[in-house]
Amino acid sequence: MANSYKFKGTALATTAQTTLLSADTNETIIIKSIIVTNNTGNTPTVTLDVTDSSASSTFTILKTKSLTANNSEEVLLFGIPLVLESSDSLKATISSTDSIHITMSYLIIT
Repeated sequence: MANSYKFKGTALATTAQTTLLSADTNETIIIKSIIVTNNTGNTPTVTLDVTDSSASSTFTILKTKSLTANNSEEVLLFGIPLVLESSDSLKATISSTDSIHITMSYLIIT
């Protein structure tokens, strides 16, 4: 079993739902940090969903969270990680075409 620590950043400028991270069929991903940064003076909203492939369901983990202008926020509070199992995915939707950056630090276990 191999462990690999990773960082990924995604710049969003579309209102279409965007897949941020997906676990391969032989992986488990433990996300330690998700930081959402609003790079504008506007106040868009962000929604984060996890698609659980084993349950064939999608679950919302952050619902239409208003983002303060020119500010960053940690999504995962109290040190509680988010786990993506085999074929699960994390997706984001923003309310406008403003410049939003989402960064994640995570561990891949294969």
